[in-house]
Amino acid sequence: MNIFLDNVNLHSSSGPNHFASKLAKYMTKLGDTFNQGGHYDAQLSFIQATSQKAPIYQRLDGIYFNSAQDFERMNESIKKTYDLAKGVVFQSEFNKELTFKYFGAHDNYKVIHNGADLEFINEIRPLRNAILEHFDDVWCCASSWRPHKRLRENIEYFLQNSGNNDCLIVAGELSEEFPVKHDRVFYVGNLDIQTLYSLYKKSKYFIHLAYLDHCPNVVVDAVACGCHVICSSAGGTQEIAIGGTIIEEDEWDFSPTRLYEPPKIDFSRKKENKFNTNIDMIYVAAQYHKFIGE
Repeated sequence: MNIFLDNVNLHSSSGPNHFASKLAKYMTKLGDTFNQGGHYDAQLSFIQATSQKAPIYQRLDGIYFNSAQDFERMNESIKKTYDLAKGVVFQSEFNKELTFKYFGAHDNYKVIHNGADLEFINEIRPLRNAILEHFDDVWCCASSWRPHKRLRENIEYFLQNSGNNDCLIVAGELSEEFPVKHDRVFYVGNLDIQTLYSLYKKSKYFIHLAYLDHCPNVVVDAVACGCHVICSSAGGTQEIAIGGTIIEEDEWDFSPTRLYEPPKIDFSRKKENKFNTNIDMIYVAAQYHKFIGE
């Protein structure tokens, strides 16, 4: 198939764009081509369409439901694409249920979780750093830090559950300077993908207590690098936190909520994760190829 990738920047390392690069790499191995001009068999629009060159398949990265925002207006373009789409790919069961609640059920859809480029990851070596060698275990977390990502809670969980000679590496752009100052917590800012994978491979634990996240690529990649993930039950993260520890939260009824004011989280409500999702990009790309090809 010749597919038009819409609303994507393959030169960006942000979550959706980084996933698009991985998807194009592995679907190309299945014989598909992307953005080569001429006749397009299908258009894969990430979140919302910017134009239409072929039948639209929409990959939903989540929708708006923050009651502190004009979420209905913010959803308009996404909903328009949803109604036009010949098929819709949801990143998680949570993502599907949420969208059905706000947009109504779609008659042609598939849940396809995000995937990790195991071929590339297997070539990466664990991070070598003289400072980290002084610690017993390395923990890490990574995100574009907004309030619902719960950076403070991530750090608090680490401080309560880590050994006295463990450290936490915080990657990603901060919304505030050094929210918690501690001699075992290090802020390293944005890292390129290869360095991030190298950090994951050095780390024993990856913390992602974000509230109502859909299917974070950072968690998929951390799992693929061998990290034990600690995440919240609220949202879709648990669906890809294979073998991880889940911190249970109260069920959300999908009503609009003040997303940037997440509820308090009780670290003692732990359970083992029962999900066993296939996150290999070879499998994920084959699912996209089959769904669009049909």
